[in-house]
Amino acid sequence: MKIYQIDAFTDRVFSGNPAAVCPLDHWLDDAQLQRIAAENNQPATAFYVKRGEGYDIRWFTPAIEANLCGHATLAAAHVLFHHEHHSDDTIRFYTRFSGELSVSRSERGIALNFPADRPNEMAWSDELQACFDQAPEAVYKGKTDYLLIFANEQQIRNIRPDLEKIAGLDARGVIVSAKGTDTDFVSRFFAPRSGVLEDPVTGSAHTTLVPYWATVLGRNELCAAQLSARGGRIIGRYAGNRVELIGQARLYFIGEINTL
Repeated sequence: MKIYQIDAFTDRVFSGNPAAVCPLDHWLDDAQLQRIAAENNQPATAFYVKRGEGYDIRWFTPAIEANLCGHATLAAAHVLFHHEHHSDDTIRFYTRFSGELSVSRSERGIALNFPADRPNEMAWSDELQACFDQAPEAVYKGKTDYLLIFANEQQIRNIRPDLEKIAGLDARGVIVSAKGTDTDFVSRFFAPRSGVLEDPVTGSAHTTLVPYWATVLGRNELCAAQLSARGGRIIGRYAGNRVELIGQARLYFIGEINTL
């Protein structure tokens, strides 16, 4: 079985978010897919199978199957465009939980068209307070994640999460965010219950972040930075019920998996 490792949402290797990509001729059983993802030990592994003019795609972290994964979708699209002979400039991915996803390439990079997840404001709670060493200015909740808004970028850089407490929340993870100094906004994302302590660059979290900051800043196109150790950049466009996320990707390696 062929395997690629791609660094996504970056223009150079050793940064952005690494994802494994495994093209398949047919679906393996779920337990085998999960074992491969755990063995890869990357934030996500994308598996895809060609269907008609498009592709069925699924994503696995080392611990669970994900409902939506932006950086691994970007990685899979990079593989198809540059290594697996997809000739058209648009790819249609069919997913189990997030509908049909359209991906296209242009001079600016690869653009992911995802459903928007506009968050709703919530009250600050003792449960959330126990998760971090700082209190936010506001708390929101999307379909899967909490979003905590802080006063400035330095707080996002310095924040100290309690990963055990975060793993106990009724959520996939927690996004922390603030206005940026040289970007429109910055963020970090913690998802220990999904097997990812801190995700380097999180496309799916930006389906919540872009609608929030587009409303706050009054602009539909935004530049974002995720302040993990590896770091990464995303251009986000808000279009009502959809979000377009534009990023670049780089190949790290091509190999083969022996599953016998």
